[in-house]
Amino acid sequence: MHQADQKPCYRSKLWWSGIVLMGIGEMGNFAAYGFAPVMVIAPLGSMAVIGSAVISVLYLKENIKSEGILGGTVTIAGTFLLVTFAPHVSQEANARKIQNDLVSWQFLIYAIIEVIAFCILLYFYKRREIKHVVLLLTMVALLASMTIISVKAVAAMITLSVKGNMQLTYPIFYLMLILMVLTCVFQVKFLNQAMKLHDPGDVIPMNYMFFTISAILAGAIFYHEFQDTGLLSGFMFFFGCFLSFVGIFILTRNRGEECSTSLYIDCGHIPGKKMKQKIQPDSNSLSYGSLYNEGDSVKTQS
Repeated sequence: MHQADQKPCYRSKLWWSGIVLMGIGEMGNFAAYGFAPVMVIAPLGSMAVIGSAVISVLYLKENIKSEGILGGTVTIAGTFLLVTFAPHVSQEANARKIQNDLVSWQFLIYAIIEVIAFCILLYFYKRREIKHVVLLLTMVALLASMTIISVKAVAAMITLSVKGNMQLTYPIFYLMLILMVLTCVFQVKFLNQAMKLHDPGDVIPMNYMFFTISAILAGAIFYHEFQDTGLLSGFMFFFGCFLSFVGIFILTRNRGEECSTSLYIDCGHIPGKKMKQKIQPDSNSLSYGSLYNEGDSVKTQS
């Protein structure tokens, strides 16, 4: 066994490099909400799926399939359309504007509907113990909607403060900061539960679709990002989102099934066994489901 030669992951330079790069990426993603509309930033999560597919080919030596090329092409085309035709909002989200938007009738109705829907889903999840992937990811999306609102508010107020227009003295900044942390924590909790109970090939595309829809609703209702948007621009934007959804589904739909497509079991290196390259279980044998041992065949012949 080679377990004695293995080091903990936190002692690996490669692991720390990955953690640092992930941290830099998330900081950049957070900062982007202070400069661009939510409807532009949130759908760009599809680039993370494409990036992971490229890395798996370059570093994990996975084979490039026609489905992957098709899915990547459709996703990139959809991303180009939604970025090109996304609403261009020039208004800044300062503390006073955020305070006014929090008590607007549009947001209050939206928040009440979200709270009621979340409580109903939580009842079925806790009391009825329904763990369906749609139920879990819908709860994640409802939390993500509030996360998007609070993240953009916090990022925008920090950006204005850095530029010289101090916003950190307003209580609304800390209220939004607390809301951001709480919704992120519970969002990760339910998303981890979905990943444990269901195939990642189902969870990843559905989570991306639900998250994008919730972000678009949050941007439209709270930040009024669809104001003065033309009919053609709106149609092309949603068509780009649709293409991104289709591309992500194509990219991820067979990823979880690749490990189970073989009819044979690869032994690997098992101590104490004389290895053959493959084992095919014989359903008529008494040793069905166990490893083949030559000693057993000698005993049966004697």
